[in-house]
This record gives sequence, C-alpha cells and structure tokens, in this order.
Amino acid sequence: MIATDFSGAVARVTVAHDRKLNTLGSALLVALAEAFAAVPGHARAVILTGEGARAFIGGADITEMARVETPAQGRAFIERVHAACAAIRDCPVPVIARINGWCLGAGLEIAAACDLRIAADTAQFGMPEVRVGIPSVVEAALLPGLIGWGRTRRLLLLGETFAAATMLEWGFCERVVPVASLDAACDEWCDLIAHAGPVAIRNQKALIRQWEDLPLSQAIAAGIPAFAASWNTAEPRDMMAGFVNRKR
Repeated sequence: MIATDFSGAVARVTVAHDRKLNTLGSALLVALAEAFAAVPGHARAVILTGEGARAFIGGADITEMARVETPAQGRAFIERVHAACAAIRDCPVPVIARINGWCLGAGLEIAAACDLRIAADTAQFGMPEVRVGIPSVVEAALLPGLIGWGRTRRLLLLGETFAAATMLEWGFCERVVPVASLDAACDEWCDLIAHAGPVAIRNQKALIRQWEDLPLSQAIAAGIPAFAASWNTAEPRDMMAGFVNRKR
C-alpha cells in the first residue's frame, strides 16, 4: 500500500511494502501516482520514503515483470512507472526523497524524479536492469543532468551497486547523514522551505521544471515573466517589507 499523512504542512508519502523491500508492482505504482495527485494545497513540501529500515524502493516488482509476455504488456508496465515519476515531478511543491536503504532500478528513477535527495549513509544505489534483460528507461533519462554522462553509462551499462558516499560525490544525493539523523535532516530542509514564500517556492519549482526542457536562451527568458508574475500576489511586498523592517 501507499501510506499518506496529509495533515500537516509537510505531507508524507510512504511506500509501505517492507516485506518485499518496497518493490513496486502495478497496483502500487498507480497508487503512488494517485497519492501525489492528491497532495493538498496547504502542503509546503512532501517527504517520500519507504517503509522500514531496509529499503527506500528496491525496484520494480520482478515477479510481476517476469509474467510479461508481449511488447504491449511491457509498454503498459513501464508507462505506469513513468506515470508515478511524472506525478512526483509535477507535484507543485518540493519533494524530498528520504532514502533509508536500498534504492534500485525504478526506485532510483523515483528518487531522481524528486527535487532533493537525503540518504542514510548505509543506503545502496544501483540500476541493475541490464542484468535481468531490460534497459533502464523513462526517468533514468534524468541521470545525465544529475551525475554526468560517463557516470550514467557506468551505472546503467555495468549494473554496479554504489554506496551513498559515492552518490553524494557524484551529485545524485544532495546530503548523506547517519541513519539516526535522517528524519532530523529532512525536517531541517522542510523548515527552510517553510520559511520561504509559499507562492515563490511553487513558482521556483515550476520554473526549474521549465529549465530542464528548454534550450539555455529560452530558459533564461522564461524567468522574466515568472519574476513579474510574483507580484500577482502580495507575497513579495509583504515579505520584503518584513525584511526591511527587521534591518531597521
């Protein structure tokens, strides 16, 4: 199941399938996409994690994929993986991946779709799809922008497993902490987001998404209307006035 807690300013989404290392079959993929589509308007951020201490998401459900017999069935399955990743990327507020253990295959793609990644120092990462006869696809295409082409090729073509420290060095993770500090680290970042303008945060995430898809000159130009649109609400005036008053 996908467990959600939408009661506070920080929404929490948990892949609750610890018995199978939080691997994602079709039903869980659909439920994960639905959970992100349902994030309430009052949320300032979302923390995504896996149940238990062993895994963030251990990949797609190999047992289910082993039953795929036709290209059409394969397409249907991978489209569900993509839909879950797209729902995370389209979430209007920042999504923080709380990576508490194994992060493999589709799980690594889910993590790549998040805005920020904090990992326990015991977490392990890999893209082993070629070892079971399939390529890494869909949001694996985000990896070159995060870790570079050479490291992406190593990750995808060799199927190796890497420690959190390596993924931090490569730039996939933004922070690695002892497992006991994982929740505190996530809370610290959520607190920083909470002190920013809520409209500004949403506009910033939307602009970053545009930057990913646009050529550089168009990405730069896209910032001009985004900046001007900030004054559609009183948020800049109020927050800047508060800043000036504090300075005085």
